[in-house]
Amino acid sequence: MSDKKYLAKIIAVDNEGLQMISACCMGATTNVDNIKYLKENKVFLLSIERNKVEAGEDSKKVNSICKFDFVSSVKSKNIDQKNPELPLELIAINYLKNKEEYEIDLIFKNNAHISLSAETIEVRLEDQNEI
Repeated sequence: MSDKKYLAKIIAVDNEGLQMISACCMGATTNVDNIKYLKENKVFLLSIERNKVEAGEDSKKVNSICKFDFVSSVKSKNIDQKNPELPLELIAINYLKNKEEYEIDLIFKNNAHISLSAETIEVRLEDQNEI
């Protein structure tokens, strides 16, 4: 019998997929140092530590990468970017369609949030390893 570890990979290209990723990431923690925007590649990366809720295994923690593609700009509010160790807890991921662009909002505890402007919804949640 193999005891293979199952690592999730969820790809969202619409609201339904984004809500699934949002549910999986609820309560996930990160810090400012684990958030990167690669402007020339139009990629926004968020490295998180989350509970493995999709497998009904709340007690298992995994390191995951949440990757947003086709991101043209990023704005943050109430996040001290000069403090790389600042802990952040993700509450939800939402979006609005604004003319030709999507505005994807990452909502954190303590009224902190990051807003991504993107051409389309293309989000990938990929588990890296169990903790």
